[in-house]
Amino acid sequence: MKILVCTDGSEQSRKALEKAAEIASGCRVDEVAVIHVYDNKPDGSMYYWDEGSSITRDQFNKIQEEDKDNRKNILLEALKFFEDKGIKARTIFKEGHPSHNIVKVAQDEGFDMIVIGSRGLGGLNKVFLGSVSSAVVQEVRDCSVLTVK
Repeated sequence: MKILVCTDGSEQSRKALEKAAEIASGCRVDEVAVIHVYDNKPDGSMYYWDEGSSITRDQFNKIQEEDKDNRKNILLEALKFFEDKGIKARTIFKEGHPSHNIVKVAQDEGFDMIVIGSRGLGGLNKVFLGSVSSAVVQEVRDCSVLTVK
């Protein structure tokens, strides 16, 4: 069995990591991979820059790179979580639309199960990130999805 675990650093994704570790410890699992998708698009979000911005293009690029590094650290923490439990895992970092990338990786790499939190980060992001788990359930084919609350 191959398990793909989704993380965004939230409490719900931490619960997803715990559930995936529980499954991996109790079953014959061939692979555990942890995925984080960095959604950075010019849609009016905080990472959109234009000529009228109050910061320079270089400042914007630096902020964006720091954020990307922070997101990669989310994966490193997840990897350490599995290592501490004696479970071998690998990480996957993608940029783009979260649910599309999760589904594509699951299908392209033949994962049997996706483990994902029911909601991600709080605040306004809650609506969007909750839609990620819902979209994954709707879009994925030939793969089970475990949504963790």
